[in-house]
Amino acid sequence: MWAINVPPHARRLSRGVATAVRWPLASLAMLSTLGLAQTPVQEADIARAARHRPVITEADMARAARQHALPAAASIPGLAPGPVEQGAGVAQLPQPAKGNMVDIAALAQNYAASGALVPVSLSGPQLLVFVSLSMPEGALRRLIEQGARAKAVLLLRGLEGGSLVKTMAHLRQLLGQRQVALQIDPQAFDRFGVTQVPSFVLLRDASLGQDCGAGTCFAPGAYLLVAGDVTIDYALAQMDARAPRFSAEAGVFLRRLRE
Repeated sequence: MWAINVPPHARRLSRGVATAVRWPLASLAMLSTLGLAQTPVQEADIARAARHRPVITEADMARAARQHALPAAASIPGLAPGPVEQGAGVAQLPQPAKGNMVDIAALAQNYAASGALVPVSLSGPQLLVFVSLSMPEGALRRLIEQGARAKAVLLLRGLEGGSLVKTMAHLRQLLGQRQVALQIDPQAFDRFGVTQVPSFVLLRDASLGQDCGAGTCFAPGAYLLVAGDVTIDYALAQMDARAPRFSAEAGVFLRRLRE
């Protein structure tokens, strides 16, 4: 049978001689089991614990709500106070202050309604002038002035700096009181293969276009394309000279420029 030595402080004296107390392992195992045994919980114990459980009243909850109330919307920077509506026991969160937010859609609508932009004709000959707000201002102003007289359509690939507000402000400065048809249409640049500005596209008849995806496509023989840093009348003159079959269409816009 195995035995273990207990620590020195647990030794006892026998006849004046220190003797180690040796306990069988089986006995130690039994003592350990007895020490770990637990008394089962009775119903009386549960009832006694329930009697000592504190009772939370509505007054207690109201007092806690006053002590730990959320800050008012007016005391939080960037939030505007507003009416609080109760719904499903949860107060509506305060709304962000509007400040100087700009309604971009309304801005564009009001600018179009001011008369600076004219509608685009969907039939007959059409002259498209592809430009960019990054062009030299003198050249851009000249094309806008000629485009207004020729009743051409000016096209931009996108917004200046990705901002509609900035684009509209720049256009207002350039257009002044002139009435001109202008569109922001990146797909038109791809549709006609425009890779530089200014570029000029003369359509024989705008009504001959066919739906393709989200836009309108034209057959290769239905339009002419001229690219270069030239004026509108020069581009039209080159079209008239190099493609006689488009002389009638080019003449429409040349006459408007000469009036």
